Amino acid sequence: MIPTIRKTLLAVAIALGASSASADYAKYYENLPVALQPVKDVKFPDYKVDLRDFGAVSDGVTLNTAAFADAMAHLASKGGGVLCVPEGIWYTGPIQFESNINLHLERGALILFSDNLADYPTLKSDWEGLSTYRAMSPLSARGKTNVGITGEGTINGNGQSWRPVKKMKMTDAQWKKLCQTGCVNEKGDVWFPNEKVLKVYNDKSIQEKVHSGDAEALAEAHDFLRPVLLSFIGCRNVLLQGVTFENSPAWNVHPLLCENLIVDNVNIRNPWYAQNGDGIDIESCTGVLLVNSSFDVGDDAICLKSGKDKDGRERGIPSSGVLIEGCTVYHGHGGFVIGSEMSGGCKDIVARNCVFIGTDVGLRFKSTRGRGGVVENIYVDNIKMTDIPGEALIFDMYYGIKPGAPVPPVTEETPSFRNIFIKDVTCRSAGRAALFNGLPEMPMKNVVIEDSRFRADKGFMLNYVDGLTLKNVTVDVPGEKIVYGDGVVGVKID
Repeated sequence: MIPTIRKTLLAVAIALGASSASADYAKYYENLPVALQPVKDVKFPDYKVDLRDFGAVSDGVTLNTAAFADAMAHLASKGGGVLCVPEGIWYTGPIQFESNINLHLERGALILFSDNLADYPTLKSDWEGLSTYRAMSPLSARGKTNVGITGEGTINGNGQSWRPVKKMKMTDAQWKKLCQTGCVNEKGDVWFPNEKVLKVYNDKSIQEKVHSGDAEALAEAHDFLRPVLLSFIGCRNVLLQGVTFENSPAWNVHPLLCENLIVDNVNIRNPWYAQNGDGIDIESCTGVLLVNSSFDVGDDAICLKSGKDKDGRERGIPSSGVLIEGCTVYHGHGGFVIGSEMSGGCKDIVARNCVFIGTDVGLRFKSTRGRGGVVENIYVDNIKMTDIPGEALIFDMYYGIKPGAPVPPVTEETPSFRNIFIKDVTCRSAGRAALFNGLPEMPMKNVVIEDSRFRADKGFMLNYVDGLTLKNVTVDVPGEKIVYGDGVVGVKID
């Protein structure tokens, strides 16, 4: 059925061309330390419709899943356009995008996703770099072209209906209130939203059967298979602009295998205790611009990935041509992060002019044996940090394993980090200035830090580094500025 379109929002596609939330993105590519191909504006037809014309009701109670689906289908039949979401609380199940459609949230619009987990069917997807099964994401697109979410509204994933919570991250009063619903594990230190999630959490055999697609296990594990809030897979020309994304079941925004991705002036939020509550995880994407955005999340904030272990190596698509500028990170496990799922590699990455306030660590590079992959040509410039309880800069190649294990031979499973250039970093306060924790079989190679100042409780700790240059670097600590551990060669200090 073709709806009666509200005159104030109807603009039939005319000779004036297409609309786009265009900006002068070319300016960000001036004076870069490495040549990156500028992103292109993402454009949409000028045809507009209003969600209310498809039967949607903004009372915060009525389920509007069908209205969103009908609006998407109508726009697709017209060649695309803009779906306007007015002020109000729009309660809904999953929204699946079509090509050439911009979901535009006006000021005061809140899309609140259903807390009925049965509204999200299980399907083949990806999670933490592996091909597996998950519940459908609240926002999803696969293989689409010209996809946008813009405006001044908010998208809330109702993540508390999915996520477990660790007692150590709550106050006594918060924990007592939380335990009035759901259930806790035998030790009494983790809360779960329901008994089904707790059962799968405790039964690794069910989790293993899920990966193989066992139908019985998938049905039993459904509530355990928390989705990311936004899952865009294999899409080209993606625009996320102005909107707040918050309260995700797992990761918040997850573009995977996308090309020409623009993330501009978004606000990404999760409770600080949110399990797997990452901000944005850019995985195996090419041509990405992330600018002027803020993050306050429960795990890593701005994170680059490219698949995990064998799955990532076989995919073999690095995250590349990524420019991050003008972002602010409040709480997060790391401000700017590469890894640990980086088995397809990361290269030609620039992160500059950002501020980290109170992140657990500042610049975080992490991997582990078994990953493989090469991380190279990383340029970090003008990062300001304060109140960092951990390291301002950390390279940890022992993520998830303990040092002291037998040293294996170098194979395709050995991760490699090299050619990393860090300039103009100012850290006012941190637990440690920097930790380099490389692998004996594959030390970090050619790391350059210049024109930087670190004020911390401890200085630099170096293990397995082959080529480290410190030029015009101040390490303001009460004890030793640099502690040399094992396997440190080629350190140059100017």
